[in-house]
Amino acid sequence: MPTSWAIPVWRHAQGIARPLEAARSSAAGSLAPDRAARGKRLPDTISPRGASRGAIEFIKVTKRFGGSVAVDALDLKIAAGIYCCLLGPSGCGKTTSLRMLAGHERQSAGDILLDNSEVSGLPPARRGTAMMFQSYALFPHLSCLDNVAFSLRMRGVTKAERHAKARGMLRLVELEALADRLPAQLSGGQQQRVALARALVTNPSALLLDEPLSALDPFLRGRVRAELKRFQRELGISFVHVTHSQDEALALADLVVLMREGRIEQQGTPLEVFDAPRTAFAARFMGGHNVIGLPEGTIAVRTDRMRLLPPEGGLVPATIRGIEYTGTGFAVALAGPAREEWTALLDEATLRARPLETGEAVGLGWEATDVRHLAAPT
Repeated sequence: MPTSWAIPVWRHAQGIARPLEAARSSAAGSLAPDRAARGKRLPDTISPRGASRGAIEFIKVTKRFGGSVAVDALDLKIAAGIYCCLLGPSGCGKTTSLRMLAGHERQSAGDILLDNSEVSGLPPARRGTAMMFQSYALFPHLSCLDNVAFSLRMRGVTKAERHAKARGMLRLVELEALADRLPAQLSGGQQQRVALARALVTNPSALLLDEPLSALDPFLRGRVRAELKRFQRELGISFVHVTHSQDEALALADLVVLMREGRIEQQGTPLEVFDAPRTAFAARFMGGHNVIGLPEGTIAVRTDRMRLLPPEGGLVPATIRGIEYTGTGFAVALAGPAREEWTALLDEATLRARPLETGEAVGLGWEATDVRHLAAPT
């Protein structure tokens, strides 16, 4: 991009650094779609292939910031063409891992491979990845069409060609009719889809998403979630999605990678990670489980599998702290003998058959098949 053109653009609009970073990080790569996926014609900018792409591998990847270790010898394989969610609390290393994959951070040690090629030394624009930022990073002074086409402009693509490809991507995200609007004239969900189209127009092998749904209201978040999954399946590339939301990970992912203190705590399918947590941290963070200490060890039992019994008939004593209506049943908050906090989910029929009162003593029970034995803390 010529310097004489770049300087006025940087001065033209407030907040323009992030759009430029987003555009530069989307300047290379390729997609592997499936035209027959839902009968929708993919834009010509996406070339069909039989095999999925976007296989990713972290090999002993470490990232240090001064004396602090953000990511600690990370070993992770993400198969081509799947939706992977990096999940965990703030400071667990998930965003740093994504930024190292994108090329916005350089790892302190280890190797990163994309489709069996080492990409660690490559700039973001040459990695075959595209990144979609949490803020969407759209140019406020450019139309939807020109926002989507911007990275192609940086690569020297002619105006006619880049606009044709950009229109194809807007068609894919069902925004072609709004091609001439500015970002300020769009809803949050529409801006999110423009940002997605801009990331995909450069034909990447893997799309990287940094908390892309956090700014949306709950209703729109569910709709956009479904659209992201549909796009990933139709395009046949890997999506790597950073989130702290368990609901997002369970709804979207083929592979959930739960991180803690720069390391992988547990990984697997959403069902494996949710229904069979291996540690107390995994059980508590994924939610939906009670962690209960017994003489023989620590166990996890799903909240919807707990049974409330008379005090003398339970395996563990507890006291009812409160009862909340959830819309599909009731959540009963419980306190253990050592002030542990547990929850039991009951349906309406069960609670009506045996009404409960705050302060009442009960016994907790469960089926042996619902018990998950947890690893001892290390």
